[in-house]
Amino acid sequence: MADQISLKEMKEWKALEGHYARVKDMHLRDLFSQDPKRAEKFTVEAAGVYFDYSKHRVTATTVNLLCDLAEASGLREKIEDMFTGEKINLTEGRAVLHTALRAPKNATVVVDGENVVPHVHAVLEKMEQFADKVRAGEWKGHTGKPIRNIVNIGIGGSDLGPVMAYEALKDYSDRKLTFRFVSNVDGTDFAEAVRDLRPEETLFIVASKTFTTLETMTNATTARDWALKALKDEAAIAKHFVAVSTNASKVSGFGIDTENMFGFWDWVGGRYSMFSAIGLSTMIAIGPKHFREMLSGAHEMDVHYRNAPFEENLPALMGLLGLWYTDFFGAQSIAVLPYEQYLKRFPAYLQQLTMESNGKSVTLDGHKTDYQTGQVYWGEPGTNGQHSFYQLIHQGTKLIPCDFIAFAKPRHKLGRHHDLLLANVFAQAEALAFGKTAEELKDEGVKDWLIPHKTFEGNRPSTTMLLDELTPAGLGRLVALYEHAVFTQGAVWRIGSFDQWGVELGKVLAGRIAPELEAAEEPVLAHDTSTNALIRRYRSRR
Repeated sequence: MADQISLKEMKEWKALEGHYARVKDMHLRDLFSQDPKRAEKFTVEAAGVYFDYSKHRVTATTVNLLCDLAEASGLREKIEDMFTGEKINLTEGRAVLHTALRAPKNATVVVDGENVVPHVHAVLEKMEQFADKVRAGEWKGHTGKPIRNIVNIGIGGSDLGPVMAYEALKDYSDRKLTFRFVSNVDGTDFAEAVRDLRPEETLFIVASKTFTTLETMTNATTARDWALKALKDEAAIAKHFVAVSTNASKVSGFGIDTENMFGFWDWVGGRYSMFSAIGLSTMIAIGPKHFREMLSGAHEMDVHYRNAPFEENLPALMGLLGLWYTDFFGAQSIAVLPYEQYLKRFPAYLQQLTMESNGKSVTLDGHKTDYQTGQVYWGEPGTNGQHSFYQLIHQGTKLIPCDFIAFAKPRHKLGRHHDLLLANVFAQAEALAFGKTAEELKDEGVKDWLIPHKTFEGNRPSTTMLLDELTPAGLGRLVALYEHAVFTQGAVWRIGSFDQWGVELGKVLAGRIAPELEAAEEPVLAHDTSTNALIRRYRSRR
């Protein structure tokens, strides 16, 4: 790896640089007028997703050159390494096998000489048995009352995936059950989550691989105290708490019966774990059958990504388009705009998936990158964003590629709502691409002084993804699509998409500062002068 030519010195990269110089000023109006069949040529349908990227500032040559870069970067081999259990998480010496979580029962994925698929399905079956008991009212709390409230306690991937999936598939959930999610170490998060819940009817799912995560275990301990205050018997913990963890001794020490511990593996990264036991709350909410359908949808996208040629490969195209704008146009963010209220937490979920994965500035061989990596992901659902930040996307000074996500069929058929919703999707993508010229405004009779204010430059790129309906399988396909787009970019950028050392330093420093805040006597402080002053200010004012 040390002898590998640098990315920017690759002939495929240099070809893209030369091509960019030729096409950077081309307008989408001209690209469409020059080719009446452009929409057909730049649309791919696979794994239940209709992927229209014709409104991107690309030509057929651009796509070919991007695919050449992917091929020369060894993306095909790296994909195969991931799917077959090679330890591609180099800094932690781990395989990366979230794809094995949705592999069919008869599949074979070998890690360290052992097929892991039977273990995956054993955990799934254990989850199903437990979920069925809770949903049927057969799992009783300490006082004999059935569980009616489920509170998931986690953080990062142990929270963002479950809460996103619950909100996305809420229409499939059992409405006799109440679901809450606690992640923030801010006490308000816990206090508000349990404010109207009865302890004797509440089950806590504590999700922490090591069972030592500071935020999660702080909230879990508070939950334990809250339950015991009402139930007054240590034995109650075993009926009101279950764990998603691999640390049996810590789980047992907390008071949880290890029979009710659901495991996962070090080859499942936190932000890729919503299809594992981390999804227990999701399975209880929507039922095992629908959870299996979600796995099936993700697996369908996995198969497509592994086998399709890059020019017809949805995740590869998505990842390469993001790289095109990041490294050649200097775009710094991507707006994710789901026109589906149930997907309101999807942009937040993608923030961790994408930015924790590819927010790196050092290559796998330890060299500082001399090119941009990663993008800022953000967004809001539906037409809400149109009345919020679309002004900047349309007429601002920043280039912000957009992902529009829409569904042909609504979850709720109410009058004109869905037609109006989809009209807005298509209109926004059209407006971003083509804008409105001064000449068009003049022809409409707009006063000269107002024309500059009402002119839309256009040429703002976007992808429109259209699925039939937001189903569990559809959600699985979308999540896997973005997972693999992230991997595509990381493979080309030569960075490790599956570690997250950047989150560690703040944790270590917080561990040092917390005792200084809690100390009865004034502590000796050895931080910088700003941090020292903030600690003293807090201690004097709390």
